[in-house]
Parts: sequence; structure tokens; C-alpha cells
Amino acid sequence: MDYELRRPATESEWSVYHEIRRRVLFEPRGHAYDPQRPDEFLPSNHPMVLWRGGEAVGVIRVDIETGAAIFRRVAVREDAQRQGHGRQLLARAEQFARRAGCSRIDSHVDINAVGFYERCGFASAADATPGAEAVLMTKHLSERRTGDHVASFRDDVSK
Repeated sequence: MDYELRRPATESEWSVYHEIRRRVLFEPRGHAYDPQRPDEFLPSNHPMVLWRGGEAVGVIRVDIETGAAIFRRVAVREDAQRQGHGRQLLARAEQFARRAGCSRIDSHVDINAVGFYERCGFASAADATPGAEAVLMTKHLSERRTGDHVASFRDDVSK
């Protein structure tokens, strides 16, 4: 079975996106979750679901800034963790960033996930502050495609 990373297209797909985020990222930390948060709908922000065989296994939001992508709220369903889905999610999000013309990816990574991100080619951009829950990590993209731009890829993702 192959993977597909794409923007939620239906109400049920949006529900899956929000459910994974709520259960994996917010509830375990005691935070309230708002599916109507305005930054989810900004044109430069791209909420996406990783599908495998028609089943949603993970989510990510990729925010595109000038020359850089920011990976936000990366999550794999708890019952699907440690099966390679996270690596697939990051690889496909990296392809998205490249096609959007980005030369760098940044992500504020949970302290417990730093080793995983290092194995995926990220490096700490700054030392962790004692007691901090996250570390800023970055990955420089060696190959930058020219001629592709966000608008054309946004159309591809929404299909």
C-alpha cells in the first residue's frame, strides 16, 4: 500500500484531521482544541492528512514562508506509531516544501521526538532551554526545484 499526503477535502476528512490532532497533540497535554482556529485557514498554511490504503494515519500542517516551510502539529495516530508512518509523513511533507520552492524546513519539536527528527535529517537550531517542552530543529533542503510554486502545488494537493 502506498501513502498519500493531501489536504482534507470533505467534512469527514476534516473530522479525521481534527480528531488525530486533538487526541495525540492536545488532550495528552491538557490543552483545549479549537478546530475553528483562524490560522488553520490562512492561504499560506496547509493542513494535510497522511493516508495509507484509505486509512488516515497522521496529520501535519505545513506553513510556507519566504523560502522556508514550518512543520506544525505533526502527529501520527497512537495505534499507528512506531510503524514508519512518521518517517513517511515527514518525507512527503518535505516533498511538498520543495515543490513550494522552500530551501529550509523548521519545526518546534517535542523534546521526546528530537532523536526521531535527527534520524530524519533535522538538526537542532538552538540548545534546548532547561524545562522547555520543544526544541527548534531545522533541515536544509539540498535540492531546490525551480519553476514550481505554491499555487500550482496547492491545486495538486487538493485533488
